Amino acid sequence: MICNHLTLRLFGLLIILCLPSVGWAACDDPPSQRVNWLHCDKQGADLRDADLREAVLTQVNLSGAKLNGARLSGADLGRAVLNGADFSRATLRDARLVSAQANQALFAGAAMTGARLDRAVLTGADLSQSDLGKARLYQAKLTQVNLRGAKLVGAYLVQSDLTDARLSEADLSDAVLSRAVLENAILIDARFNGAQLNDSVLLDADFSRANLEKATLANAKIDGANFTGAKLDSTIWANRQRCRPGSVGVCR
Repeated sequence: MICNHLTLRLFGLLIILCLPSVGWAACDDPPSQRVNWLHCDKQGADLRDADLREAVLTQVNLSGAKLNGARLSGADLGRAVLNGADFSRATLRDARLVSAQANQALFAGAAMTGARLDRAVLTGADLSQSDLGKARLYQAKLTQVNLRGAKLVGAYLVQSDLTDARLSEADLSDAVLSRAVLENAILIDARFNGAQLNDSVLLDADFSRANLEKATLANAKIDGANFTGAKLDSTIWANRQRCRPGSVGVCR
């Protein structure tokens, strides 16, 4: 019986030793598709134009790293530290950045359609001209973020914080911003066609010349908001009134 027991233990050890180490991070591995850098410290790394598609980058530290033009579609950057990193023109389609810390990070011109940024913190980040179509940003902290000219068509921004954000010329058509905070946000010439802004906080926001046709602002807080020149054709106003077709600047 003792021999049998020892034999089984040795056999089990051999199996473990022979198994591929897919679950272990190899921080010294070069950048490649599906590389596993779990928990790795890559501060300041030069990863420009790197192919990191479907890479495991969970809780990686990429603070100050250069990822200009990098390919990160399908990569998992959940809870990663990305403060000050440069993702300009990078591809992050369907990437996962849930609860990531990306303060002052650069995502200008990045392709981020379908990306998940739920509860991510991007204070002061630059996402100008980025494509976040159908991205999820539930409870994301986007205070003072630059989203000028960004595409957020169909994006999910429920309970997100966009205080002092700059969204001039951004396209938020059909976006869901229920209970979002856009206090003091700059939304000049932005598109909100069909967007849901019900129960949102729009205090002192600037919607000058914005397109809010068929948008919903039911129960939104709009004190001090500027709607000069804004298109309000069939918009559901804060008091649940439907604005008449052709309404501009004032819901009639």
